[in-house]
Amino acid sequence: MIARPVLFRGARWVVWGAASLWLAGCAVPEWQKIGSPRAEVLEDMGRPTLTHALPDGGERLLYSRQPAGQQVYHLDFDARQRLTRVQQVLTMEQFFALRVGIDTRASVLQQFGPPALVEHVASFKGDIWTYRLLDNGAARQAHVHIDPSDVVRRVMFTDEVFNDRDPFD
Repeated sequence: MIARPVLFRGARWVVWGAASLWLAGCAVPEWQKIGSPRAEVLEDMGRPTLTHALPDGGERLLYSRQPAGQQVYHLDFDARQRLTRVQQVLTMEQFFALRVGIDTRASVLQQFGPPALVEHVASFKGDIWTYRLLDNGAARQAHVHIDPSDVVRRVMFTDEVFNDRDPFD
């Protein structure tokens, strides 16, 4: 006979209740209401990773979950400081939209925020900015190659591999 641990019936509700309380304290960008005042969103979301002015007199607040997370959100405000758009931009489509030879380090930073990792390899002179993202549920990485003159030269993608093996096996 195999002994199995018995979890008391109320345990799942305790875990569910604790998770609900934890989630209630976390601000979620997608839950922000269009039309909300900037001050209200800042109170709820906290300080953004980056901010920058938009051409119409508005402002973009960028919230990044890098390096551990796989999302970067743009919260756009109009000139009256009202929320007009919330968008998760860490997508394959957004990386495909980068213009090789035209986009710069500054434009990549404005679009995606700081990378999860900055690497160097012998075969490329410059920085490789790595971002973690989800592509249809699959963990991927986007590698943006930025040359010494701060111009994007290449964008590559790899699957993100998690090593959960015991190193002593």
